Amino acid sequence: MSGVTAGAPSTRPRTAVRGGTATRRAPFGLHASVLAALLAASSAPTPLYPLYQDRWQLSALTVTVVFSAYSLTLLVALLTVGSLSDHLGRRPVLAGALALEAASVLLPAAADGAGPLIAARVLQGAATGAATSAAGAALLDLEDPSHPGRSTLANSIAPVAGMAAGVLLSTVLVRFAPAPTATVYVLLAALVAAQAIAVAFTPETAHRRAGALRSLRPRLAAPPSARHALLTAGSGIVAVWALGGLYSALGPALVHLVAPGAPQAAGGLVFFTVSAAAALTVWTLRRTAPLAATAGGALAVVPSAALSLLGLHGGGLLAVHGGAALAGVAFGAVSQGALRMTLDTLDEQDRASTLAAYYVLSYLSMSVPAVAAGAATVHVGLRTAAHVYAAAVALLAVTAVAALTASRRKALRTADDRLR
Repeated sequence: MSGVTAGAPSTRPRTAVRGGTATRRAPFGLHASVLAALLAASSAPTPLYPLYQDRWQLSALTVTVVFSAYSLTLLVALLTVGSLSDHLGRRPVLAGALALEAASVLLPAAADGAGPLIAARVLQGAATGAATSAAGAALLDLEDPSHPGRSTLANSIAPVAGMAAGVLLSTVLVRFAPAPTATVYVLLAALVAAQAIAVAFTPETAHRRAGALRSLRPRLAAPPSARHALLTAGSGIVAVWALGGLYSALGPALVHLVAPGAPQAAGGLVFFTVSAAAALTVWTLRRTAPLAATAGGALAVVPSAALSLLGLHGGGLLAVHGGAALAGVAFGAVSQGALRMTLDTLDEQDRASTLAAYYVLSYLSMSVPAVAAGAATVHVGLRTAAHVYAAAVALLAVTAVAALTASRRKALRTADDRLR
């Protein structure tokens, strides 16, 4: 396992798609852009949270509830319809989910309080959960034998690139648009609606099979090889997604605490730093052995947490953004390493369900700690909550490094025994 890289040939069977390389290229790019757009829509509200707080007098706890309403609903969708495209096909599930996503993205533009905003994010979470696993599985179906590993790389880099783009777009509109809390949603809704129409005309990439209704029962399903990889990298995945949740939900509040006089755009830019660093890391480490990338990313969590805390003790915005950049490095390395460890040997019928299991673990790790941190700020303040949060994430990361190191040693011993 530790010797497999993104550039290594894959032996898993692929679904036949009519046409040559040129025929594959267009739907591949479309599905990668769908993943990016879904995550752009999910991250776009981050720079708007300070505006919502000022306009509606929202507490930090309410902001984390708004943030987590999306993540938790997405989890429910993954647990129920996450493997539906393995039965009905990628195209109908993805086109329908994108149509729902376009409608849900428009709703926050008309929100007049926390209630409607939470409702809009709930609907968006349901649509994103249905679309994410279908789009990711379609990318795996469209793997080109002349470019092995490209599909897993796209599954890793498109979401973080989308998050960075969504935060940057929203931050720019906060600064320059006359109605930033409406404009960003209208633009994203138009993009997603166009993608829904385009997906409806793409060729199907998966074979339909029975059991669609049975697949709607909430469950986590992954083959033994993927389950082992998820367990090995599990604490690292939890650590980096929890750190991402801190910056996404409470990043603007953290910036305001460290630098009260900073412009509102600075709050959104801290999560842009996380996302951009993650995207760059995924690309840079695309040929690194997945086990090594995951362990290195987990190790980067510790200095990231330390820098973030330094910002609360006189380090200022420079330390906060330094911690955010390292958090992005950790996020990118662990996410793409863990995905490659998990997806490398999957058959067609296991792709969507395994991606759903991965995203369930990821978004649960992002949302639950963020809500806990938001609740803690009400009682002990953001400063104390951030200290406890950072310490817990660092402990998880150290546990992940130990587990991954043990797994690597076991793999090396097994390889030595085979050579003998």
